[in-house]
Amino acid sequence: MVAHKLNHTPSQPRLDSFPWERIAVSALFLINGFVVGSWAPKIPEFAARLDLSEFGLGLMILGFGVGSLLAMPLVGAANARYGSSRIVRLLGFATCPTLLLITLAPTVATAAVTVMLLGALVGGMDIAMNVNAVAVEKRMRRAIMSSCHGFWSLGGLLGAVLGGPMIVLLGILGHALAVMMITLIILLAVSGKILHDAPAATGETQRLRLPASPLPYLLGVVALFSMIPEGAVLDWGALYLRQELGADLVASGFGFGAFSATMAIMRFAGDRVRNRFGAVATLRICTVFALVGFLAAGFSAKPILVIAGFAVAGIGISNMIPIAFSAAGNLPGLPAGIGLSIVTFMGYSGLLAAPSVIGFIGEYISFSVVFIGLSSLFVVVLGLSHLVAPADNLVACVSFAVNQAGSQSQGR
Repeated sequence: MVAHKLNHTPSQPRLDSFPWERIAVSALFLINGFVVGSWAPKIPEFAARLDLSEFGLGLMILGFGVGSLLAMPLVGAANARYGSSRIVRLLGFATCPTLLLITLAPTVATAAVTVMLLGALVGGMDIAMNVNAVAVEKRMRRAIMSSCHGFWSLGGLLGAVLGGPMIVLLGILGHALAVMMITLIILLAVSGKILHDAPAATGETQRLRLPASPLPYLLGVVALFSMIPEGAVLDWGALYLRQELGADLVASGFGFGAFSATMAIMRFAGDRVRNRFGAVATLRICTVFALVGFLAAGFSAKPILVIAGFAVAGIGISNMIPIAFSAAGNLPGLPAGIGLSIVTFMGYSGLLAAPSVIGFIGEYISFSVVFIGLSSLFVVVLGLSHLVAPADNLVACVSFAVNQAGSQSQGR
């Protein structure tokens, strides 16, 4: 009877491996990453067209980050009040034409507004699609967050790699139109399949304020201390290899390339590991990999060993953020949108502010010391790893359901 109910009760969470709701939320991550990745190859032309200095361009990019951070808490509250499916659909369609607006912006002022708008829409969509991914995890009773972030990485890679050739073939305007059409077609194809999640209970929506519990803020520290090292490799890894270790131009780019490759691969494998061992154990394993990778990169004197260290660090960091987000979306007594907005805000604020601080420190001490010092952040994450236990509920549920179904079938 239990097995029969698992298979046929409409309210029972689904255990099938890849339902349409999972395809839809994965596509949302792909779209978001593709837009961000497509923005990167436009930056040189954008700066030249508006005659921006390096300082001016830096302010524009800072505006992108500020727009994201301002939108995150607002979208988190909106998700709790209206449900993520409505919000992510609205923000997804609004995001599609944003690169076109940036391309058509005639002045520095209008360009600044559109860049900040892009940051707000991308950041807001980031919150909503993560909330929806948590809802899909609950419905499926299994982890999917890591692979969703893998699709984001894949979208970013495709946008960055295809952007240059598309600009050469189609021009700046043609590239922006193509990005808009590609994202719009994908979004239209999956829009009706996005999992509809109910808003938070009435009592919860009346209390949409910063929670008193320290748990979301401590999970925010986990996200922060995971993203700061990621930003360090992105912004300073190549400079470290070239200036301090004498790597050539090609080899210096391999550091972040190896880091990104292992991160993307392991994000697609991370859900299986988490479903097998649970979120807490998986985070601890990942943290050890990241710690070892950064220590190897900091202590090594040869570029090839530093690149290998970054690759090992990518294996570790790959699933730290997805696990923290999944835990934040499952905190008891707190709407998923609120928990995720706090954790995401704290994490991305570090990714935005830390590179400049790291660069300032790197002017006075070697980057090898910086990377060794950053490894200490993973010790803190390791100490806080037990806090991601709420994400383990999904694994416990699916294990219980599968075991129950198996025992019933054996009883027959």
